[in-house]
Amino acid sequence: MVAEHGATVLRVCRAVLGPADADDAWSETFLAALKAYPELPADANVEAWLVTIAHRRAIDVTRATARRAVPVPDPPETPAPDGTADLDLAAAVAALPVKQRQAVAYHYLTGLPYAEIARLLGGTADAARRAAADGIRTLRRTVGESR
Repeated sequence: MVAEHGATVLRVCRAVLGPADADDAWSETFLAALKAYPELPADANVEAWLVTIAHRRAIDVTRATARRAVPVPDPPETPAPDGTADLDLAAAVAALPVKQRQAVAYHYLTGLPYAEIARLLGGTADAARRAAADGIRTLRRTVGESR
């Protein structure tokens, strides 16, 4: 399960939380998945199930971060191995409103259908589609301007 879906879940965690908290959320996702796996129906979409767990872990991390009284210092910047293009995109994704960032991550990184994203985020499939489209439009404008 980790070998097959680990990279996808990590991309979602990084897109939703940023690199500082993504590794912990990824680990917690798979720990929770291992505990719940025996109750997973045989015909379940494992990737969607893992993204659902990652979404809930991301909410937990976001809430815990918001409750911290002491601000966390900025993590050290590490250059992308092949240049700064990925840093520009990561910063642009991190700057998106939460719902747009989540919709973009869940649809474009994992391929979840909009109905499933609507179930995760609340709202309708049309609203999820709109949030993802708005997010992509903002990313194209933001990243396109910086190049």
